[in-house]
Amino acid sequence: MLFLEETTKAIIESMLFVSQDPLSVEEIAIIIDIDAKEIRFAIEEIQKEYEKERHGFHLINVAGGFVFATKVQYEQYIEKLLKPLLNTLSHAALETLAIIAYKQPITRSEIELIRGVNVDKIVSTLVEKNLIEEIGRKEGPGRPIIYATTKDFLKYFGLNDLSQLPSMENFKAQD
Repeated sequence: MLFLEETTKAIIESMLFVSQDPLSVEEIAIIIDIDAKEIRFAIEEIQKEYEKERHGFHLINVAGGFVFATKVQYEQYIEKLLKPLLNTLSHAALETLAIIAYKQPITRSEIELIRGVNVDKIVSTLVEKNLIEEIGRKEGPGRPIIYATTKDFLKYFGLNDLSQLPSMENFKAQD
């Protein structure tokens, strides 16, 4: 039985290592053909191992699945390594993305009403980066496109779901 558990953990680790996207318990269970309850147990064991041992990464739950991620205490070294590769968002893009995240589903004109400026280019950029997506059209004149955040948004910010966004009460208006 111990051999089976260790083999299951090794299979899960290898799958998570090569996957570009978070893997859910259900996806792993289907691939390995093992009960989801056993997969959850194995994932918990893997998480414990990587938390207690001196590893530079750990197993986290993000965007509805699990991924290996570097630990926060090593962030400065990772940034030095990847800085040339990082494609950061502008202040305007982050502001627009925050509006969409907190007010979704939302139309472009509703975003512009809040920001007070045209957001055509920013919205296009956020769609290109797959941080937001068109989820339909609003009923009414012109049937404007409705936008919402994507799974890539959750991955980008290390969130499992939108409930993990900071509460709006945490933000105070700057005088």
